[in-house]
Amino acid sequence: MADTPIPASPIPPVLTGDLAAGKVRPILLYPDPVLFTRCDDVGYLAQPDILVLAADMLATMYAARGRGLAAPQIGVSRRIFVMDAGWKTGEPDPLVMLDPEILWRSDETDSAVETCLSIPDRPLSVTRSLSITLGWYDLQGRHRMRQMSGDAARIAQHEADHLDGRLILKESDTA
Repeated sequence: MADTPIPASPIPPVLTGDLAAGKVRPILLYPDPVLFTRCDDVGYLAQPDILVLAADMLATMYAARGRGLAAPQIGVSRRIFVMDAGWKTGEPDPLVMLDPEILWRSDETDSAVETCLSIPDRPLSVTRSLSITLGWYDLQGRHRMRQMSGDAARIAQHEADHLDGRLILKESDTA
């Protein structure tokens, strides 16, 4: 996978509606035990609470200069993540994914260096499927599916791992 050049100071997109009111929350850092917990479905939260959580997650992700953030990274053990694979290259596409599920993974894989907002300054080479099909519910409760490849597939797989309590660590880091 070719590296996409990232501008020195990308500007986050302007969010509208309920998502514009997000507050930046502290990001939990390894080895906080919440990061190793399998999350519960988000469907048990009330709609207003889901909107506040989604807005806060987007605000936190952009403030931290990340391209994805999962709820456990801000201390909430629910199956929700946000991502925006294109904002740093001028093609913003913020997504809020409730109860996401990887429905299909390509057999073709690639290794690339990843970083994690919960494990700062510890990049690690990770092998992932080159493309996936992801299913999730949007903020209106509609089921969505999207074929993803490249950076978007890598980010979605990274964030989905967080929801199952998996981090990009070497075996020796967790022993």
